[in-house]
Amino acid sequence: MLIENMKLDKLYIRHYPDPILRQKAENLTEIGDTIAALAERMTEIMVKAGGIGLAATQVGVPLRMFIFSLTAKPEDVQVIINPELKNFQGVSEIEEGCLSLPDVRAKVRRPAACTLTARDLDGNEFTMDAVDMAATVIQHETDHLDGKLFIDRLSTISRFACRRGIRQLEEEFEDR
Repeated sequence: MLIENMKLDKLYIRHYPDPILRQKAENLTEIGDTIAALAERMTEIMVKAGGIGLAATQVGVPLRMFIFSLTAKPEDVQVIINPELKNFQGVSEIEEGCLSLPDVRAKVRRPAACTLTARDLDGNEFTMDAVDMAATVIQHETDHLDGKLFIDRLSTISRFACRRGIRQLEEEFEDR
């Protein structure tokens, strides 16, 4: 899909097990008005859905970009392009959900802190040290860009507890 030909008003949140959610996203090489418009549309979608993070792959665009706002307010949205994570520290276990897996929630063990290096909408590189919820959201959204979902990180017991919701999403997807 060429980004220039993308119909932003046609974007919607893809639900598990849509194959795009397992696709590894490609780095963005050019950042301009089209990417800014994509970020704006993703913000509208995320806020309307009541989320705090949304990866481009979740709306069917296989590019390494995500947005997040810990307050869930559009004015607090940060746009993250071509993220790289390092300096993982500690362990945290926080209940996670996902707009692509509605009604499925479970505790996920992740590093409690990490360092993010990425680009902003102006193409400027920046670094951010993230802890607690910010670290969790950044790792969760970066996982999306690598074709991973939070359910891939669940213990056997947690995955078993979520099986009904996961199975229901699979059945709904088959029915479409």
